[in-house]
Amino acid sequence: MKMSGEEIIPAPREAVWKALNDPAILKQSIPGCESITRHADNSMDARVVVKIGPVKAGFNGTVNLSNIDAPKGYRISGEGKGGLAGFATGGADVRLEEVPEGTKLLYDVDAQVGGKLAMLGSRLIDSTARSLAGQFFERFAVLAAKMGAVAPVAAKPVKKPARKPARKPAKKKVVKKPARKVAKKPAKKKR
Repeated sequence: MKMSGEEIIPAPREAVWKALNDPAILKQSIPGCESITRHADNSMDARVVVKIGPVKAGFNGTVNLSNIDAPKGYRISGEGKGGLAGFATGGADVRLEEVPEGTKLLYDVDAQVGGKLAMLGSRLIDSTARSLAGQFFERFAVLAAKMGAVAPVAAKPVKKPARKPARKPAKKKVVKKPARKVAKKPAKKKR
């Protein structure tokens, strides 16, 4: 599976970088994350429970950071084992760019799954991955903005044009038409 995209985080790049490296922020941002433990500056262990279609699995895995170019980006890679459900491996290149709205986070993900998960089909796995990524960025943007002491930018409500009050239609007079008479057919004569 390959996935790429970009998100605008309403916070300075340094705050976003700090949040990307903070296990507490990541734990709150990753859907289904039960724990993250940092072992070194570039290594963490994590436990995540996810539901993909009919399969719910808990993954224990390691996460490694490489190609670190603070505060511009890094490569994050990991491997998770979910017992009978299967396994997942992959990584992502993450880049941070300053923009007027805050920080643009760009990502390119490559991942593989095996075991029962692989039997679910790529469409289900891809749609679930996109949904989980959306949930992550929604939560992460709020938490990173708090770290940067910048209020998250709320979506502007769409103003609907003012509507004139509807006039009640005039009641129509019902004109009753006289009922039509149906002519009776003469009875058939018996022979």
